Amino acid sequence: MKESAQAFRRSSVSLPILAVIVLLTVARVGAAAQDTTFHLDPQHTTINFTLGDVLHTVRGTFRLKEGTLRLATASGKLSGEIVVDAKSGESGSGMRDRKMHREVLESDRYPEITFRPDRIDGDVTSQTKSVVHVHGIFTIHGADHELTVPAEVQMAPGYWTATLHFAVPYAKWGMKNPSTMFLRVNESVDIDLTASGRVTRP
Repeated sequence: MKESAQAFRRSSVSLPILAVIVLLTVARVGAAAQDTTFHLDPQHTTINFTLGDVLHTVRGTFRLKEGTLRLATASGKLSGEIVVDAKSGESGSGMRDRKMHREVLESDRYPEITFRPDRIDGDVTSQTKSVVHVHGIFTIHGADHELTVPAEVQMAPGYWTATLHFAVPYAKWGMKNPSTMFLRVNESVDIDLTASGRVTRP
């Protein structure tokens, strides 16, 4: 009888402790599964392109118009859109840029370049650097192309940054190769995007 009473007292003491542990665990799971919205700040986002030719490398930039991404952490589903101003592309040569916009991008007809992600492979962890792969639809020159982009994401309280590097095979995707008889350029262009902005959660 005495042993039963002691066991009952031990279990009575353990119940509140067990309840606290369960509540803390649920809170942690809830926080981890919380949806996250990533806002891209056009003033702190850079988009650089690199195109090689036989003589030298052409470097240029584009400007971000807007961008917002929403991540459902539990499922890895990613939605939203990154919108780039196609008309903002410049490489430092007026003649070369006019040819790029008129003959390659046809930016008067297709003024925006967009990326609409649908999922993320890998975990984005708080306040640490994460390497993930973002899958989605890249739209350029009026056509959609499936694309998976590696990204390095750095989280901080209320803030995030990400760096992405990928190639756009513009010739394969139906755009004109601007090469001439005397100047041959690559048929793909390298893109380096560094994005940053606010992080919000519901």
